[in-house]
Amino acid sequence: MKITGASTPSITIAPQAGGPAAAPAVAPSNATEALESAVLQPAQSALKALPDFDAAKVAELRDALQKGELPFDAGRLAGLIQRFHQG
Repeated sequence: MKITGASTPSITIAPQAGGPAAAPAVAPSNATEALESAVLQPAQSALKALPDFDAAKVAELRDALQKGELPFDAGRLAGLIQRFHQG
């Protein structure tokens, strides 16, 4: 049995009325960006209202370190920094 390209049927698919081809031309990225913006806007506003860092917490930790109330292991910190930066 021999199969040739001449016996292969050809199929043409045309868009149907009311299908995706009839939808308004809106770039998907614009629609996605608009949706994400609307959904994330309250969270972004809340984050903008927060300070970059909690100054009171930093002062509390600094005082605890100076008083010796907070254990500090420089070797452990160095190991964690090294592990973070290596991968």
